[in-house]
Amino acid sequence: MPSPFFKNLRSAYRAELDDLTFDSEGKDVLRQRLADKRREIGFLVKMMDASPEMVAVVFHLGFEFKSASVMDDLLGFEMDELPDWSSLAGSVTLAPWAAQLADAVLAEPGGERFLTLAASLEYMASRSSAKGEHLDDGDADKNGDDEDGDAGDEDEFDGDAEERADAKARKEAADDWMVEQGFDRKD
Repeated sequence: MPSPFFKNLRSAYRAELDDLTFDSEGKDVLRQRLADKRREIGFLVKMMDASPEMVAVVFHLGFEFKSASVMDDLLGFEMDELPDWSSLAGSVTLAPWAAQLADAVLAEPGGERFLTLAASLEYMASRSSAKGEHLDDGDADKNGDDEDGDAGDEDEFDGDAEERADAKARKEAADDWMVEQGFDRKD
């Protein structure tokens, strides 16, 4: 069960990925935007404490999780309780491109703990994706939405109804904004 710290950050992380996923025309631009953010890692590391979700997204799809039990345990921690990255050596590995980004993070004060945090956020996102909530896939039919645009009966990572309500409200607000900009409502 995620700690309150991770429950709050999970929402922010999802929102950040959602913001990066589509442009104003509804085209999936996640890969391009993540590539842009990854090139800005030198600047982004300065934001690790203030907006960790904005920095953690640069590692999206960059972790391989070898021990679900270790990751599940981490989700129960608060930020000041998180272990250093080096303690996860046998449980999590980085893709080669992500290892280069990790070097920039690890060179900063608090980088060890931040990398553990980034891995935890990505683990939660990957667990949600495995249950049908494809963060990097904008096709409603593929992400478990029914024809009304509501989420299906599948529970999210911990079955939190509040999270589903927040996600639905964000989607409705985004749809309303697009209509205000002159676009047709997607049904």
